[in-house]
Amino acid sequence: MEEQFILRVPPSVGERIDRILSENGSSSVDKSLDLTFSEDGRSGTFVIGNDHFPAFLLDLPGIVESYKTYDDSVLIKTADIGQMIMVKEEGDSVPDEVEYRHGLTPPMRDARKRRFRREPDLNPELVRRVEKDLQNIMAAAEHDDDGEENARNASKKTEPKPPEKPDEPEAGTAGGEPDRSDSDESDDSI
Repeated sequence: MEEQFILRVPPSVGERIDRILSENGSSSVDKSLDLTFSEDGRSGTFVIGNDHFPAFLLDLPGIVESYKTYDDSVLIKTADIGQMIMVKEEGDSVPDEVEYRHGLTPPMRDARKRRFRREPDLNPELVRRVEKDLQNIMAAAEHDDDGEENARNASKKTEPKPPEKPDEPEAGTAGGEPDRSDSDESDDSI
């Protein structure tokens, strides 16, 4: 993966950057481009020629995937972009948040409010209590599973033998199972 960023500049600065990139670098008046950030890593200065513009590093409301192609038919993903460097004119307002409210395109306007679920406000004590209750339930279920397995093994009894009749020999059997009629519907397989 490559390292990429989005640089959003005012139209006048964009024209100057385009001129630098399209012309021969030695013939351009605005030869130098520079971007420096202050200690906080979120604000800085963008320099083009002798002009200084305030710049800000802002988080985007979503991830933007970047692709490139060599043959105009196969796209290769090159980066996930989650931040943007915004350059403003000297008198423009300074962003008060580190997250940019809008995406890069008009449908993503106010994206956090319109498209993404809000995070619920949860009391940390309530979360701890629920977590403890769930752990107790899981521990009880494991204990019950062991008890149920023992109960299942105990309930598997050997089939009861039919009561013996003391003095009557059975006819037609050689000591195996008793004769049954076709109407006998009992099932000893259970």
